[in-house]
Amino acid sequence: MGLPKLTIIKIGGNVIDNSEKLHHFLKDFSALEGLKILVHGGGKIASELGLGMGIIPNMVEGRRITDIETLRVVTMVYAGLINKNLVAQLQNFQCNAIGLSGADGNSIKTVKRAVKDGLDYGYVGDITSDSINVSAISNLLSVSFIPVFSAITHDGNGQLLNTNADTIASSLAQSLSKLYAVDLVYCFEKKGVLSDLNDPESVITLINRTSFETLKQDGIVADGMIPKIKNALEAVEKGVSAVFITCAEDLSNFNHKKSGTKITL
Repeated sequence: MGLPKLTIIKIGGNVIDNSEKLHHFLKDFSALEGLKILVHGGGKIASELGLGMGIIPNMVEGRRITDIETLRVVTMVYAGLINKNLVAQLQNFQCNAIGLSGADGNSIKTVKRAVKDGLDYGYVGDITSDSINVSAISNLLSVSFIPVFSAITHDGNGQLLNTNADTIASSLAQSLSKLYAVDLVYCFEKKGVLSDLNDPESVITLINRTSFETLKQDGIVADGMIPKIKNALEAVEKGVSAVFITCAEDLSNFNHKKSGTKITL
């Protein structure tokens, strides 16, 4: 008998910002068969709220520089506003979700990113080999809770840290693949990774590490898509059954027709 199936979905991009698209996504997510986990970001909302407070977003290769004021904003937005809104809507679809930061149940413990080559990311948490509390998360799954993770973790010493949601999803998939057959799905507003941003149908169906380097050099893959694909490649290399980057609107048929961009070795 094989391992039980677990689907880990990361939602981001413009889907969270669009109430109608988000409603449909959450309805489709609720209908997915088997065990599941949702991981979310919310960077655009955090940036907009921060700007209203005079805090200008500072990004490097799709990663947010997080000073103490920015940390307060992203904690309020990710672990509060967005997380609880998602949980409430999922309950509406009879999906018994439980909203979490990494501090809850000590589920995701990270280390503050070290300053390197003069670049200080501030209060940003990096995943380590023992970051994921597999026992705590599997216990939640075993009693039919649907974990909904925000992009906030902790260092075990009382400090909250901002952690890339794509990285969290990848790390959860890798660690939980010891107990489950894991599909990792990155959902956003496009049908997959596009070769031409002006052509929504120009989906690159397969990406491996070699083609990723070429796409990056050619500028086809850039900005926030770079860490997303890096995390996806690492997940495949570390034993995750399958990784896809696809459109949130295609999730309803995902169990039967895998669409979008598949990340392979």
